[in-house]
Parts: sequence; structure tokens; C-alpha cells
Amino acid sequence: MPRQYDVIALLSGGLDSLLAAHLIRRQGKKILGLNFVTPFFGKAHLVEKWKNLYGLELMAVDVSREFVDMLVERPGHGFGKMLNPCVDCKILLLRKAVELMREYGARAVITGEVLGQRPMSQRLDALNIIKRESGVGDLLLRPLCAKLLPETEPEQSGFIDRSALLALSGRNRKGQLALAGEFGITDIPTPAGGCLLTEQEKSRAYWAVLRFAPNPAPTDFAVVKNGRPYWLFDSPTLDRASCMLSIGRNREDNERLEQLAQKDDLLFLPAGFTGPTALGRVFADAPWTNAEVFSAASLTASFAPKAARSFELDGKPLKMLVRTGGEEQVLEVKPERAAGNGRVWSAYPWEKAREEIRAEAAAKARARAF
Repeated sequence: MPRQYDVIALLSGGLDSLLAAHLIRRQGKKILGLNFVTPFFGKAHLVEKWKNLYGLELMAVDVSREFVDMLVERPGHGFGKMLNPCVDCKILLLRKAVELMREYGARAVITGEVLGQRPMSQRLDALNIIKRESGVGDLLLRPLCAKLLPETEPEQSGFIDRSALLALSGRNRKGQLALAGEFGITDIPTPAGGCLLTEQEKSRAYWAVLRFAPNPAPTDFAVVKNGRPYWLFDSPTLDRASCMLSIGRNREDNERLEQLAQKDDLLFLPAGFTGPTALGRVFADAPWTNAEVFSAASLTASFAPKAARSFELDGKPLKMLVRTGGEEQVLEVKPERAAGNGRVWSAYPWEKAREEIRAEAAAKARARAF
């Protein structure tokens, strides 16, 4: 039998969710904190540290597949300024929390949401939508702004003392900082969990995966996260792409890309010179041609500045090791970024991604109107 808890808490790694958990623990409740993990957010590697630092029971919960499926199908409540599906995200996480609440015998789920703090997901109407569509209903408690919201079942039943909860609202964080001091929290976490879908640079890369990967999987997003993502487009209009290549920016990227390589993927490694590692994602039933492999190797070599300058001086080709399916071959290539035959290696521009996201949203709005 799993250990029993009184309350399930969503803990993003930000200050607000941590304070909410401390408020309820101060009432003597046994709390299990959940840090949800996807390719876009989550800090599973910090869970043990947080346990010791904050004295809370914590566990990492991977919802990568469910989250990617939601992005592929498109979030019902749309995206924010970037590719952030904040309302649908919170609905998904709370649905999972409800499952675990039943498993661990808890009587409530708490979050660190603050009324009016975030324009997309913490408006009153959005909070009500999240509460209703997640299925958590009246068992959802938001301790930091509870006194500005209707009483929940845990408060009405006396399980939670409403008088010890707060009425915080808006974007001013003075109340949270004062409360952190009261709890003796000196290592102040960032205001949010650091979702990469709120960042323009990451959003354009992730949108390209949604556009061009035949069946987007969590590892596809992890690949573009850990490098410079490039696609091989059929023309300069960037309307259709086939090959996806992620080029490491540093040693950490290089190591991570090697770890992410699947059986059919292509790994490009410098042979005899210092340069980046790159991972070419091979999608099902879409093997790369020899010309595409050579082109990707040349592109990868072009990101080794010293080696590229050496080539300019002596004209001697660079050697790239290509590893796939347990086999290796060495190619001699020129460090260049031109693909040839009218094709183009390019990152996906945010302007184009944003235009497509808006056009898709407008089409959905028109469809709903009829």
C-alpha cells in the first residue's frame, strides 16, 4: 500500500507553490509535493535537494507523453504570447494530481496560483475553467488567494482552517517575500517553474517539430532543446522540411545529444578536430539519402570555427565521423552551410511560426462561430 497523505501539492519549483505548501503544512497536514516533468519544464534532478532544503515529501511525475499529445492535438484554450498552453497545461496536471490524490488517500489538492498574477491562466474565469475541466472540482484549494475565492470543501468541512489562508492578488510579490521570511526561506526560488514554452527562441524550434515531425514524440522536443535546431527545407520559402538536425552548442549539449540518439538516428562527431556533436533525427520510414548525410556533416563542421578557418587556409577537407545503428563511417567534407539543389538548411524563424500559430487560432475561432 502506498504511504498516505492529507494533501497533494503541485510544486513547480517557484516560490508561490512552495509557500502554498508551507501554509498547509503549518496546519499539521501531511503533504506530498508533485513536480511534473515534460521536455519543457520540470526539475526532477532537484527533487532530492528540495526535500532536504524545504523539508517536504516530493516526487517527480513524468507527463511528457500526455503533454506532447496535447500540443499535437492543440490546446483547447489556445496558446499564450508564445507557445505556452497555460490553461490546458494546468488542467492536465490537475487531472494527474486527482489520480494520485485517490491513490494516496488525500483530501485536497493545492496549487500556488495567485488571482490576477498571470494574464492567461490566473484570471478568475480561467481559474474557474481549470477547476471545472480538470475534474478536481471543490477539492482544489489555492491557499495564497483562498480568501478571495469561494470556500472549498476542505474549508467547509473544517479539514483546512480558512482563517489561516491568504488573500494575495496581482503581480506585486511583496506578500510572498514577506511570507518567505516568516517561513525562514532565504534561498528564494524564481517566481515560476521556468517553462521553455514561454520563450521565443524555444517556441520557434518547438513549433517546427509540431509542423514537420510526422508523429511528434517527447524525445523530438528534447533533441531540439539540447542544441541548435536546423531543418532541411525543400525551398527558401521554408514550407516543407524533411531532415531535422540539432547541433550541440557546448560540451553539455554534445553529451546530451549522444544520450538522446535512437537506433536509427545519425550522430555526427568531429574526427581529429574540436567541434560540435550533432544529432540527425531519422523519422520512421524516412531514411536520409547519402547527399543529405554529407550535407548535414558539412553543416555541423561549419560550426567548428578554428577548423573552418584551417580549411580556408589549406583547403584540406575535415573528417566527420557518422554513427548510426551501431555502424560508423568517416566522411571528408567542406565546412559549409549550403545544401544545394534548391534545398536550404535553416532554423525556423519565429515570425513565420507566430504567423502560423495565429492563423491556426483564427481558423479555429471561425469554425466555432458557425
